[in-house]
Formats: sequence, structure tokens, C-alpha cells
Amino acid sequence: MNHPGPDAEAEVAHWRDLQTSLTANGQRRLVLIEGDREDALQWLRQRLPGLDFHQGLWTGPKGDSPDGRLVPMAPTRARSWLGRELPLVVWDGWQGNPPDDLAALTGALTAGGLLFWLMPPLSDWRRFADPDYARTGLEHGGEHPFAGRMSALLADHEAVIRVSPGRASLPPIPPLPDVPFVVGTTSDQQQLIQRLVRFGLGRRRRPLVITADRGRGKSAAMGMAAAELLLKGRQDIVVTAPSAQSTDTLFRHASVVLADVLTESSDEGWSNARGDEQLGTPGDGKCLVTRSGARLRFMPIRSLLASKPGAEVILVDEAAALPAPLLKAVLLGWPRVAFATTVHGYEGAGRGFAIRFRQVLDEKTPQWQAVTLTAPVRWAQSDPLEALVSELFLLGADGDVGLTRSETAEAPVIEPFQPAHASDRVLAEAFGLLVDAHYRTSPADLRQWLDDPRARSWRATLNGRTVGVLWSTEEGGLSPELAGEVSLGTRRVRGHLLAQSLASHSGYPEAAALKGLRVVRVAVADEFRRLGIGRRLVDAARVAATESGIDYLGTSFGGSVDLVAFWQGCGLGVARMGLQQEASSGEYPIQMMRGLSSAGLELAERIRKRLASHWLALLPDNWPELAPELLAQVTADLPGGPAPDAEDLRDLRQFAHGHRGFALTVPVLRKLGQAPGVMVRLAQHPSLGLWCLGVMQGRPWSWLKAEALCLGQRDGEDRLRQLVRDLLENGPEL
Repeated sequence: MNHPGPDAEAEVAHWRDLQTSLTANGQRRLVLIEGDREDALQWLRQRLPGLDFHQGLWTGPKGDSPDGRLVPMAPTRARSWLGRELPLVVWDGWQGNPPDDLAALTGALTAGGLLFWLMPPLSDWRRFADPDYARTGLEHGGEHPFAGRMSALLADHEAVIRVSPGRASLPPIPPLPDVPFVVGTTSDQQQLIQRLVRFGLGRRRRPLVITADRGRGKSAAMGMAAAELLLKGRQDIVVTAPSAQSTDTLFRHASVVLADVLTESSDEGWSNARGDEQLGTPGDGKCLVTRSGARLRFMPIRSLLASKPGAEVILVDEAAALPAPLLKAVLLGWPRVAFATTVHGYEGAGRGFAIRFRQVLDEKTPQWQAVTLTAPVRWAQSDPLEALVSELFLLGADGDVGLTRSETAEAPVIEPFQPAHASDRVLAEAFGLLVDAHYRTSPADLRQWLDDPRARSWRATLNGRTVGVLWSTEEGGLSPELAGEVSLGTRRVRGHLLAQSLASHSGYPEAAALKGLRVVRVAVADEFRRLGIGRRLVDAARVAATESGIDYLGTSFGGSVDLVAFWQGCGLGVARMGLQQEASSGEYPIQMMRGLSSAGLELAERIRKRLASHWLALLPDNWPELAPELLAQVTADLPGGPAPDAEDLRDLRQFAHGHRGFALTVPVLRKLGQAPGVMVRLAQHPSLGLWCLGVMQGRPWSWLKAEALCLGQRDGEDRLRQLVRDLLENGPEL
């Protein structure tokens, strides 16, 4: 509530008293400055100089900064501050509000911290043309349910102080507690430090996975544990993370423990043991060296894998923000590796990371250990800002629907779903399924889902609970002229991922001119998977798309055998494979489609036939990391090539039963791999890897031997000769 206030000097004193009280209570606040941007900046210029903070962040243009102690930063760079601590942030919402970054900065605020947010009045948010939308393909026109939902939550929340410049107001000050809040080591942290020390001195191949909400002190605990390990005899510990500055807290706490034994400390870009803040551009040269020569150092993950130092312990912080293949390489490359990540992460869902990476851990290091931190360190358990941020961005949403198969005998109901009109309980259920099913689901996805005017969704319900959800978006329908420019690569149109990719990369402008429905995500609660619910959701989308005149149904995802099989079961076929591995998963993007109209059916057939005709030429140079099982699956999915002719069969028999050389037979062997039914047969053969990598990928014998696919060239050729004999005698009709 706004109140007429005293003079400016007394008002500044009131804000200082608020900081003091919040610090003592271990709380933080969001200060929402509503109204004209220039008025808001003038209000800040009059008050910030009197507030108690050393340095903070400003997300607006450098020249507009309301206080010299604020470091300018683009809004989309906020996630680079993960792992750091900030007393004050001024977020200029008029420059754009990327949800992931805004949420990330709230996690960096310490007790007593204030987040000033410059925005239009709450009543205008639903139609506010957020500049960040241009980056995502979202339209400015019309309403934006995501912002409207946020405005409703912010209106009366206890963590929010609403300010309207020109109408003086004084924020309420919480009473001082009997026992002031003190940032200190929690029992959770102490237990984690002990676990990390035992892990670092203990048996090999028992990795530790640490999960926690933001602000629970996992980085600090890792730093203190690393220092203890050096004091107990470890000589080389390496820390890796998405960026050097995200390990500031870790190194600061390690340096405090090691203060009496340090001989060298490189602290470029991080806060040292005295607490001096250096909020400029960080460097990578972090290293602590003790008198005994033991060292704790930071290395970017790619540098770590390239140089392969003989470190005894590897600590991976903010693991969910790193590509899964690189994490796997670190896991397998060193004897003792600990991974730490945020459960409800702003850099991508840490729980999704845990679910997906657990498969690798179970397979490669089945004796891995899990630790969870629950008690906050940077702020008190009573801090209302954490609850607000969790509610705003559904950070606590998960896929636990509270049902079991035994409780639900009836079939699920499949129905259209409008997330923007759903209750918060239903929305959280549905979004939680997406979080658990996909590796990097984040608050930005929630905004995209709610605000995309072309989005169409369906859900599956049992006993009134959401057990499955499908999110799709309409694409294409571009004018022939624009579709042609997209195909030439001279124009890019945001929000048309599949249509644009098939037009520009596959070379078919019709893909952008026709209308497509791309399935963005499909997710089913873990307890109810493999019951056909996902397929029924896709069927519902297909039927609705056909009835509304959509030409084709498609999807784009990081390729895996299970996902390709799922979409094959839904009637889709492979249309394209991307040339660059995805940064988050390390998988090659695969696009699959199914024609619905006569024009869509013809387009899908032409695209798939052309990819099949180019497949053997593209394969060796463009997909060197493609797993044999996936290579075989994609090859089998594509339209088959011609069966071997009489001369081909002669060469195959001479190779299988005689002494015809492998090098001379490779063209015929590759052709054989595209013959109908051959790859389906080979998919279960023990020499599948040798065939895919040696024949189709053209890897040298030395590489195949190093990968244990054969003992050398003679052994490899003998295995391939036997494989061809099996195909000629027992395989598909050739």
C-alpha cells in the first residue's frame, strides 16, 4: 500500500533501516518500481547513494545507470553470475525480461539484498511489449498470459515492495529478531564436507552427486572440503564449471581454510579471502598452492578434457549447465569425480539432469552416491523472496502426480489443454512433467508455452490428475516469396524451427509454405509410461491438425534410439539429421515428419527419399560420433535403396567366401546396408558396431582396434566376411 512519506533524507534512512532489519532476519525483498522509466530512474538516483552496498548489478544501458557502484550487464548475461553473491541488483525490465536470467539473479542475492525491478504498472503487464520477445519468436501484439500471471502473483505478495515514483511510500520494516541471522555453516553443509572428504580420500569409481536448491551452500562446502583434502595429503584437485566466476564462492571458502599454508594465490576475477568484490570480467587463472606444493585450480571443462591432468579429485560445479557428453567424459576420465547441481535450476532443470545423468551413473559407476542439501545458507528459511520466485517460475514443479497404476483402472482421458487458462495447480502438474522429461526445461520454456499464440496442447488425465501432456506449435504457412528466401538462407523467420530447417537445410521451400504442426514436447508421468499415453497424445494432435487443414506433423529432438522408436510408432519418419551436436545433450538433432494432406504426404516422401539418396555420401564426414545403434536405426527408417544387382551379388560372394579385398568391396557393402531389411537384420548382430563404423563411417582399422571392435585388420575383415555370409544365407531376400 502506498502512503505519503517524509522528506527524501528521512526516506533514505528508512530504506537503510529496512536493509538492516532484512539482514538481521536473513531475508530479501523485491522492490517493484512501477510507472514511467525516467521517473523510476530519477527515484533510484535520489535513494541508491544513501543505501548500504559495496557493488551491485545494473541490467540497463551503461549510460543510464542510477548509481556508480552498479556494474552494467546485459539482461541475457545474468546466468553468468551463478555461484556469486550480490547485495543489490537493479533490473531494468524495460530492456527485456528473460525469465531464466531474472530468476538466476534472485538466487545470487544475499540476506538483506534488494532487487529493484523497473516495469510498467502491474495492470499493463499482460499487454507489455517485452523487448526480449523478439529473441524468441513470440509476438508483441495481443496478450501475454505469462506476464499477466506474474502480475497477479506480485500484486499482494509479502516479498514485494511496490513503489510508484511521485507518490512517496515507505516499505514496512520487519521487527528485529531476538537472535540475528548469521551466515554460517549449516549441519547439512558440515555433513556434506565430511562426505566429500571421505569421498576424496576413499575408493575409486564412487562418484558423488550433490543436489540442492539455490543458496544452500553446496559451492562453499565443496571449497572447504577441497581445502581439507589438500591438508590431508591430496596434491592436485581440479574444479570445473560453466565459467570461472561461477566458482568464486568455492575458491573464497577454500582460501579461508588454507590461509595459513598458502604460498601462491591467483585470484583473477574472483573474491578473495578478505571479501573484496571484483565484479568485472573474470579470468580462468584461479589457483591456490600450499607450501607442500598441493594445489586447487580451475579449468574449463573442455580444457580439462583436452589436457587430461593427473588430478586425484575433480569437482564439477553447476553441472546441469554443462553438456552431458562432456560430463560423461569427465566421469570416465578420473577416479574421483563429484558433481554438484541445482535442483530447481535457472540454468536448466537440475532434476532433469539428475534423471538423465543417473542412467549414465548406473551403467558406468553403479556405486555412485547421492547427497541433498535442504537448509538455506545465504538467507533464512523464512525468506519470502525464495517462495515468490519459485511460484513465479514454477521452479518447484515436478512430475509426481500422486497416483499409482494400481489406483487407476480406467483409461486416461485425452483432451485439449490451454495452459494459460489453467489453475496454478494444474499448470504446475503439467509443467512438472515437462521438467522431469526433458533435460533443460527452464522458466523460459514456461513463458514460451503460455505466450505462443500458435501453441496447441493436449493433456491426459486420470482421476482428475494430469499424467501426460503434449505441447505443439503451428509453423509454416509463409508466402511463396518468403519461403523461397528462407530456402535460400537469405531470410530467417523466428518461431518456425522445423519448417525453416526443412526449407533451408533440406532445400524444400514448400516446407515453409505449407502448414506444419511441430510437437515441441511430449511427456508422461514416470509411473504411467509404456501404456501408450504418449502415442495417444500424438494421435490427438494428428487428428486435430488434419481436421484444421495442417499439411504435416513433425518434431525435432536430440536423437536417441528410444525417441526415434517412439516417433516411428507414431507414424513419423526421419526427414533430416542436423550436422552439429546439441550443446546440452551432445546428441545430433533429428527431425521426423508425417504427411497429413496430399501435399504434405508428397513433401514428406520427397524429403525422405532425397535424404536416403545422399545418406551414404553424407554419413562418413558429418556424423562421426553417431552411435552404431542409432545409425542402424536411421538407415533402416529411410526409404530403402535398390537391392544388389547380379554384379553386386558376385562381389559380395567373392568377399564372403573368397579373398576379394575389403577396400574394393566397400562401395558394394555400403550399398548393401541400404537394401530393404538389411539394417533391421544387422541391428541385433554382434558385429553391428564394426559394420557401422568400419563400413559405413569408414573409420581406419587402427581406430576400430582401439575401440575394441576388432583385433586388427585381418580379424576385422574376417568378422565382416562372416557377417556377409550370414546375410547371404539367412538374411532378407537380396
